[in-house]
Amino acid sequence: MNATPTPDDHGDQSPQGRPVPLAESVPQQRGRTAPPERPRDDTGDLLEHPDPHIAAQAAAVENLLRCWVRETNLPAPDTATLRIPLPSSGTALITPVRHWSPTGWHRFGQPRLAGTPDTAPPVDAVTLAALLTRETAWGADGMARRPEDPAGPRAEDPAARRADGAVRRADGVPGQADGVLRAANGVPARSDSTPRTANGVPAQSDGTTRTIGTTGAGDSSPGPGGASGTRDGSPGAADGSPVARATPDDGDLVARVADSLRRTVTFIVDRRARPADGPDRFLAAEQALLLGHPFHPTPKSREGLTESEARLYSPELRGSFPLHWMAVASSLLVTDSAWTERGRPLPAPHLMARLAGTALPLPDGCAAALPLHPWQAREVRHRAETAALLDAGLLRDLGPLGAPWHPTSSVRTVHRTGAPAMLKLSLGLRITNSRRENLRKELHRGVEVHRLLRTGLAKHWQAAHPGFDIVRDPAWLAVDGEDGRPVPGLDVVIRHNPFTPADDASCVAGLVAPRPLDAPGANGRPGTYRSRLAQVVARLAERTGRPVGAVSAEWFLRYLEQVVRPVLWLDGEAGIALEAHQQNTLLLLDADGWPAGGRYRDNQGYYFRESRRADLDARLPGIGEQSDTFVSDEVTDERFAYYLGINNVLGLIGAFGSQRLADERLLLAAFRRFLTDVATGPARLRSPLPGRLLDSPVLRCKANLLTRLHGLDELVGPVDTQSVYVTIANPLHSAQS
Repeated sequence: MNATPTPDDHGDQSPQGRPVPLAESVPQQRGRTAPPERPRDDTGDLLEHPDPHIAAQAAAVENLLRCWVRETNLPAPDTATLRIPLPSSGTALITPVRHWSPTGWHRFGQPRLAGTPDTAPPVDAVTLAALLTRETAWGADGMARRPEDPAGPRAEDPAARRADGAVRRADGVPGQADGVLRAANGVPARSDSTPRTANGVPAQSDGTTRTIGTTGAGDSSPGPGGASGTRDGSPGAADGSPVARATPDDGDLVARVADSLRRTVTFIVDRRARPADGPDRFLAAEQALLLGHPFHPTPKSREGLTESEARLYSPELRGSFPLHWMAVASSLLVTDSAWTERGRPLPAPHLMARLAGTALPLPDGCAAALPLHPWQAREVRHRAETAALLDAGLLRDLGPLGAPWHPTSSVRTVHRTGAPAMLKLSLGLRITNSRRENLRKELHRGVEVHRLLRTGLAKHWQAAHPGFDIVRDPAWLAVDGEDGRPVPGLDVVIRHNPFTPADDASCVAGLVAPRPLDAPGANGRPGTYRSRLAQVVARLAERTGRPVGAVSAEWFLRYLEQVVRPVLWLDGEAGIALEAHQQNTLLLLDADGWPAGGRYRDNQGYYFRESRRADLDARLPGIGEQSDTFVSDEVTDERFAYYLGINNVLGLIGAFGSQRLADERLLLAAFRRFLTDVATGPARLRSPLPGRLLDSPVLRCKANLLTRLHGLDELVGPVDTQSVYVTIANPLHSAQS
């Protein structure tokens, strides 16, 4: 996305509904002199290249470029070439543009450094990561940036003109000879009077100017779970977890890009050799995210896993493993359960014993056994607190027991076909932006939401939207130390499994993820990459005899009704906003492939609006006291707009466009009509999100690359300072104008 998105000049479909070449969906030259550099990219879609290393490189490079374009608000090029200035390195990247997306899901060819000969190799992912790190680590004046400095290019000071007429940037570097005011990245400054941030994006509608930062909607006060101190005495959250701090990258991004790239190669090789899905449709969808989040710089990095461990623990490799069990002394066991069967409560230890699938040998004095991920079981033994409990006999290592479980797309949540529950385990690996260990407040939150829905809220909700629900997290087990404080790394959530193997349920991220359908031919023929979404739409088009674009539009409209409207209802009627990004949103398809319902999952991702505290407390007295779930409306609005608006719906529109299934502009117009109906129509809802998406010229967007470069952990600290957010142009508003 950028401040002035340029729609595709030719659309994404031919009149007959056939896909057009990606190069034809790039904005065309508009009377300006082309730059001297020419794109050198006649290689086709490299994701389908027979060499898995080249395919993985292409995926990694495109992710980094998409992140950088979005997070620094680079404008659409006027030709099929994007020039990305790298002033800290004294050069620029010249990148072929295969598809420019109004919603940000661009497709790029292989970038090259400006001025290099035709024989020079393209820039690989690791080199690109190093170059982008350098741009955020060093200012144009050659001085290292402080961690609190904005990570994007510095804006020019319009008043910095010498008496001789030369233009200078705020850092004193001479401007362009043509007299045009330019920012540090070489992009012309705006000539209008609109207030803008340092990266050229219009300021907020309230007149304030906000730049890149971790404080969400501009509120610098501590968020929920404010700092109170950790076990080591450093500032921390109320549950003992450390508060997020911005730290220099120190080469971390480069290392993690290399790790993600290496693992992606393995995933591609394996899936090309075994493209067929297994019989459990939900599990197959969880195993489909071979390339990962399209707007994350290191989507498959899992530092700390050996090659043999990765074979067992990776959903992309269809791994499976028995759980590792530890018996817990009665004095240390902490549990809660709202799980009922035939109206009778079932304690968490009894439920866990049933899920084990085998007899658990409990030593004397132990009240229950809790499961650990095998990697976590090995790691926590070396933590001083856990080791002391093992030495004292208060924890007993029972070893691996029971039938294998399969990792789902989150890696740490495991699934076993036919089991009544899934298990959300603690896992200290760094996956995307976080170490994935459960926090005690999250355990309380899952049970609390289940109890809240059972007060009558769920019946009211499903009377309006019978096809949508929340996947419940109604029970948990954990360990407290002898001092009564939580022992981190041992908590486990019991998550209800509502799906049978025959249910066509898929997380949206898995549905839109490109994956190999076959292996490359022996003669160098490329393999075929298609997402499940593309396959579903193609089958519907063939069966109905309608163009692919028309089928895509109807499919999208049904998705809005079956998934988005119910989520907006819950916000408007109950004051609960869901962190409904694509991986947390599960879509149910009917036998023909049309959207028929949905589910939301994640005991972390709830925002109880502060303005609705009294209403929610009346439903469930004491709500939020242990779960720390109430959030200011300002932060809630910002995060809800990102997760549901940008990540989920605009991301889906981008998938349709980048996969040449539909014209993104038509889907944006359809989304605007839907939001207008929700905001003002006869069945209007009280959620403020539709109005925000319709009326705001800019939106706040999570910046995964900058979050990584700042060294932040998304699960640590107050909710409004866990990630870097940037201001981007709103394509819904741009489409209207």
